[in-house]
Amino acid sequence: MESSKMHMELEAQYGARNYKPIPIVISEAEGVWVWDPEGRKYLDCLSSYSAINQGHRHPKIMQALEEQSKKLTLTSRAFYNNRLGKYLKKLCEVSGFEVALPMNTGAEAVETGIKIVRRWGYRVKGVEKDKAEIIVCHNNFHGRTTTIAGLSTDETASADYGPFPPGFKKIPFDDTEALEEAITENTVAFLVEPIQGEAGVIIPSEGYLKRAKEICEKHNVLLMTDEIQTGFCRTGKMFCFEHDGIKPDVLLVGKALGGGVIPVSAAITRKDVMDVITPGSHGSTFGGNPLGCAVAEAAMDVHIEERLDERSAELGDYMLKHIRAIDSPVFKEVRGKGLFIAIEVKEEYGKARPFTERLKDKGLLAKETHEQTIRLAPPLIIKKEEVDWILKILRETFLDELK
Repeated sequence: MESSKMHMELEAQYGARNYKPIPIVISEAEGVWVWDPEGRKYLDCLSSYSAINQGHRHPKIMQALEEQSKKLTLTSRAFYNNRLGKYLKKLCEVSGFEVALPMNTGAEAVETGIKIVRRWGYRVKGVEKDKAEIIVCHNNFHGRTTTIAGLSTDETASADYGPFPPGFKKIPFDDTEALEEAITENTVAFLVEPIQGEAGVIIPSEGYLKRAKEICEKHNVLLMTDEIQTGFCRTGKMFCFEHDGIKPDVLLVGKALGGGVIPVSAAITRKDVMDVITPGSHGSTFGGNPLGCAVAEAAMDVHIEERLDERSAELGDYMLKHIRAIDSPVFKEVRGKGLFIAIEVKEEYGKARPFTERLKDKGLLAKETHEQTIRLAPPLIIKKEEVDWILKILRETFLDELK
């Protein structure tokens, strides 16, 4: 009989040690719940880093996957297929942009965005050859490729992977004065997460993106928002930039776009920006594959039909309020927007990891980030009574058991 212990030992023996998972093996899942091989039940409060906003194995998404898999899965972009155009149309309508370039993973979307804005800088703005600069923020997380690792200020992600490509300038997050000071005649874009997820759900001051947009427009710089984690209703709006009442020039999406079953991502922008990408200058064998397109259409439909933006806003406010009401001495800060919430642990109580393992033992799956922070991001289909159960477990762990 298969056991959790067996699977963890196999992974430890044959896998690279680039992760340190919470010690649980997930073998089945449905909705907000998952099970291990021994049949123990857990509530997933991470949603695969927001890739499963619609819940595990959502029926509408699974139906789309099954039906499309029986007809056509991959054509490459050497030929047209009957799914890509419809998917791109829906993606542009949902996001409010004109044109999209389909890719697979979030990191690929970011790399695509970098290519687009650099080429726009040379061919439209008139930046001198090989002088283009992109401004990024300290403590960002945009992916794991070697180019993107070079953007990071986290040595865990970047140490001993150099030399890194030039052309990136780093400034503090949530500092529009630093943004304006960093801009030069060679600046082509400002790449920013509306909320820094991997840094610990760091939420900027109100109006930050609006002011950043004004500065970018003033200096003819493209605002490029990485919404791979915050997009598709996670923060209580379809996209996080909507909270500031602006629209970026380039939008990067992924994760929940694939409905938790297949990687799907895209860089989305205006036609006058995307027109710098020409045949042969960028591509992907699997980007825009029919199976991914069918799944992504269904994934977007679920967000819209089930009003997951409203659910995220309402339950997120409720959850945030009641976590703060626990008033645990362990809590340094509780912050969040929508169902994207973080509990920062005071250093005198140790690191966050022991607390996430205690939560796991009680049936609640969360994950620490940057040692002191626990991220809580359940699937957006979660019910109020399930949120109440999460609050009960948090109260037991962070208050009752400390007495």
